[in-house]
Amino acid sequence: MNPVQTILITAIFVGFGLAEVISGRYKRLSIARDDWKVESVMLLLLLVLIQPGIFLGINWLGLRYAPQWQGALAFLPAWGMFLVLLVADDMTQYWWHRISHSPLLWPLHRAHHSAGYMSVRVVYRNNFFYYAMMPGLWISAVLIYMGFGNVYIVYVVLKMLVIIGAHSAVRWDEPLYKIRALHPLMWVVERTISTPATHYAHHAITNEDGIGHYKGNFGNFLFLWDVLFGTALITRRYPSVVGLQDDISYGKEAWSAEVFFPVFKSTRSHSALGKERIIVE
Repeated sequence: MNPVQTILITAIFVGFGLAEVISGRYKRLSIARDDWKVESVMLLLLLVLIQPGIFLGINWLGLRYAPQWQGALAFLPAWGMFLVLLVADDMTQYWWHRISHSPLLWPLHRAHHSAGYMSVRVVYRNNFFYYAMMPGLWISAVLIYMGFGNVYIVYVVLKMLVIIGAHSAVRWDEPLYKIRALHPLMWVVERTISTPATHYAHHAITNEDGIGHYKGNFGNFLFLWDVLFGTALITRRYPSVVGLQDDISYGKEAWSAEVFFPVFKSTRSHSALGKERIIVE
């Protein structure tokens, strides 16, 4: 990861985290005992092992087997590279996220939804293999090898600003909805990028209140993909409860199973992470 990129994303992450603390919202979060293990281990593995491993691996393979392609697309204008990244990284992540709510891949994404709270802590909370197999990371690595490096820095900082903001306990969009003069602007914003209102709905524990929408609102950077592919729900409201009902009914899963399934499996009854998987989303 580029040092400038690292500094900026860290500043965004810390900034939203401090805002949660200062506003008192973090103190009010109901956080289970082992949640910090899932989040800290996965953050460390993603930033130290998975992403650098993919990027360095693709660079090594490129130099060894396709040196002629190094920087081959560097002639493209910055705006063109940015648009390519929106499709090659963000749209593919939309589809990866969407199919991860299918029975086959749900165990690799379940950890992200098992948090009973919304916070910056949830941003990188996922299974190891969810990130290791994410198509967008591999495609981005190829594009960086082909000359997208500088534009990728700008792209990923903006993307993480949106994603971190959409997960934060500080709902930045909430006061803006109350300003009548901003209604036209917010109509465009909430259909373009992920906001707390649309993404909280995706983490809701139920759809029955007309606010939750865990079978949709899959967008990460752009919410536009949900609009285009028919999975969007916009209510400008926030679900009262987030998380997973089966965790409430049967108890939290072991953090090791959440992060490393299928290497480690759950011993809990009625589990999507067990030897005999029961799919409950």
